[in-house]
Amino acid sequence: MSVFSARTGLAAALAVAALASGGCTQLRSHQGYVVDTDLVNSVQPGVDNRQSVLQTLGKPTLAGQFDQGDWYYLARDSRNLAFRNPRPNAQITLQISFDQKGTVTAVRRGGLDQVASITPYGKKTPTLGRERGFFQDLFGNIGTVGAAGAGGAGGGSNTGGGGRNRP
Repeated sequence: MSVFSARTGLAAALAVAALASGGCTQLRSHQGYVVDTDLVNSVQPGVDNRQSVLQTLGKPTLAGQFDQGDWYYLARDSRNLAFRNPRPNAQITLQISFDQKGTVTAVRRGGLDQVASITPYGKKTPTLGRERGFFQDLFGNIGTVGAAGAGGAGGGSNTGGGGRNRP
């Protein structure tokens, strides 16, 4: 073997090792509002209104549809390895409440404790009613089309158009 082929083999092995170790790198991501604590602390209940909050913090992530329409600013930092699902490691939820006149009444902060962890139950969703198999669903309507009392064309008044007298 020549020195050149040994070097290329070593270089190829190092390139493969670098690519393989890159797949195990922890990925970080940020979603939502970028929080500036000085700006958030400057919003004071009883002093600020909707317009001043909008100028200070910007447009909210979402606004409540009920009551006085609270504003919510959400931010989440998460991490994951390669192809795995991201897991939150920090979250900030800022809720700003307003009264009827639009004046700030409360500023509430929440954190990672508000993240709900939901684990699906098995591979199917439990439902009310009877359990039907694949073939019962597939062939269950045979013979019911046009049967008396089934709501098809064979039963009830024969006015056409689903019981309507006019088009």
